[in-house]
Amino acid sequence: MAKAIKKKSAVKVPKAKPLKAKAKTAKLPVPKNIPAAKGRVRKAVLLAEAKHLKPLELPQDGDAAVLDRLWATIETRRTSADASISHSARLIARGTPKVAQKLGEEAVELVIEAVGRNREATIAESADVLYHLMVLLVDAGISPGEVWAELRRREGISGIVEKASRTRPKALMAIAQTRKLP
Repeated sequence: MAKAIKKKSAVKVPKAKPLKAKAKTAKLPVPKNIPAAKGRVRKAVLLAEAKHLKPLELPQDGDAAVLDRLWATIETRRTSADASISHSARLIARGTPKVAQKLGEEAVELVIEAVGRNREATIAESADVLYHLMVLLVDAGISPGEVWAELRRREGISGIVEKASRTRPKALMAIAQTRKLP
């Protein structure tokens, strides 16, 4: 009887393997001249995409008042800082065309990063654009309060209606040599 029990215990029953959910990967269109990659999407790619799509986490002290403080700092540098040690003073000393050019360069960099969906670089370039906008405002003698007042005036007005109500500057029309500006 002991042998019979022994033989029964010798029978191997296959263990059930836990079921693994297969990740469904979306197939993206690939240009004809580029061979399609074999295999599955790398984990690093999935993590990068998830990181880019996560909600924006703002610091507790993040507010627009920082722009007023930045403007005040740049104004102080314009009036009393040495252009050899202050980037703001140096930029303003080079004149309005250079200030405007620098703002344009930073705006292009922002657009490139935004189109590339690079979250961290888009945030960094946005800060650069805002800084250079504040330099331009200081150079033009415009306070941020004037810009905030204009934004408040436009609040609740359709962008299409607001844009249609503007008069187009004659200088812009002369430079463009057209009347078909949107």
